Amino acid sequence: MSGHSAVDRERLLSEAVRLRETGRREEAKERLVALSSELPLDAEVAYQAAWVHDTLGLEAEAVPYYERALDGSGLSDDDRRGALLGLGSTYRVLGRYEEAVATLRDGAAEFPDDGGLKTFLAMALYNIGRTHDAMEILLTLLVTTTKDPEIAGYRPAIEEYAKDLDATM
Repeated sequence: MSGHSAVDRERLLSEAVRLRETGRREEAKERLVALSSELPLDAEVAYQAAWVHDTLGLEAEAVPYYERALDGSGLSDDDRRGALLGLGSTYRVLGRYEEAVATLRDGAAEFPDDGGLKTFLAMALYNIGRTHDAMEILLTLLVTTTKDPEIAGYRPAIEEYAKDLDATM
């Protein structure tokens, strides 16, 4: 483990995450970059490094860390979901729309109950001009998650229109 025991790794990673969570993001970034360079195959460290870059508005620098996290193994389901959403969203912010769609589509397929992944997928689809697909995802998400009785009352119609907004009933 390149000079670090498993206990050291856990302590260093926890300290860096705590720094990020308490607003000391630049310090967290420095520690996570160093730890990631020492442990290049550690998916969790790579994910945390990506996350801190994103929180600092350093999207382009976050991408390789997200990619390394997702290429590796050992991420919890929650971290894997977060990494897929983070990478897809970051690709979108960077104007890499096709990559955003592919990443977010994979994430939505892997985690079909995650409305966040579907929402960001819809935005990326909009960016590539696939407005019908984007609206279908958003309308379906709306009617399946709403607590608004006015919307819920129209669920059958909205679900039908979601398939084809140009159709008449």
